[in-house]
Amino acid sequence: MLNTFFKANCIAVYLLAIASHFVSFPMQAGEILQTLALALILVHVLEAVVAFRYIKTYEGPLYVSLLLALLFGLLHWLPLARRAKRAAQEQAAP
Repeated sequence: MLNTFFKANCIAVYLLAIASHFVSFPMQAGEILQTLALALILVHVLEAVVAFRYIKTYEGPLYVSLLLALLFGLLHWLPLARRAKRAAQEQAAP
C-alpha cells in the first residue's frame, strides 16, 4: 500500500513537471518540479546501473523493467532484490 502511494507521488511529480511547460504555476513551482523530476530520473539511472542484476530478474520484458526502474527506482527493484534473496535462501536450505 505504501509502495503504491510513493509510486503515485513519483508519477505526480513527472506529470506536474510536464504540465508546467504548458501551465503557469505560482511561485516558480514549475521550475522546481522540473528540477525535481530531472533529479529523480538521474538518481534512478544510477540506481538502474547499480541494481541491474535485480532489474533483469523481472518476469516481464527487460525494457519494461528498465522503464519501471527509471520511473520508480528502488520502489521497483527492491522487491525484486528481496525475492531473489528469498529464492537463494530457499535453494541453500536442505
